[in-house]
This record gives sequence, structure tokens and C-alpha cells, in this order.
Amino acid sequence: MSEQPVTTLQQEIQAWADRYWQGEYWPPLANLARLVEETGEVARAINQHYGPKRIKDTESPAALQEELADLLFVLLCLANSTGVDLQAGFDDILAKYRTRDQGEDS
Repeated sequence: MSEQPVTTLQQEIQAWADRYWQGEYWPPLANLARLVEETGEVARAINQHYGPKRIKDTESPAALQEELADLLFVLLCLANSTGVDLQAGFDDILAKYRTRDQGEDS
């Protein structure tokens, strides 16, 4: 049995962009606007599920999983369009947090 190649989320988004957008992304400022819009939708979902926001009879409840995935999709597009390696950035920030929080378990 052959093993599937390991891909990163950024590689998956790039393959998707290559297929459907001919490898082109929206400009970074447009993606930033999309990121802010999706962040608002995440806030709405959290407010509906955990806060005081009541769902109107004419609207559907926001799906937090879907809204977070939309936010991640746009973030990955923004990273790819600007040449940012999110895995490297995440590894660096996690190391920073580990160092900062070391010894706080006691």
C-alpha cells in the first residue's frame, strides 16, 4: 500500500488556488478585509453560542466550526500571497510561549 504524501494546509490551499484561481490570490489588502469580515462572523457565532446574542426567527444559528474554517482559509490565503511560512511562524511563537510559561505549572 502506498502512503499518501504529507501536505501542509498551505500546500493544500496553494493546490486549490492553482486549480481554481490559476495560482493567483486576491491582493493582500483585499484578503485582510476578508479576514476581518470572517473574524466578525466568528465573533457572531461565539456570541450566539456563549454570549447574550439571541438568534432571530428569520436567521439560522451560526456554525462556529464553519466560521473558524472560513477564517483559517482566508488566513492561509493571506500567508501564501505574502510568502509567509505559517508553520515556521507557529513553531517560533510556540517556543516563545513555552519559554515564557515555563515553571507556571507549579
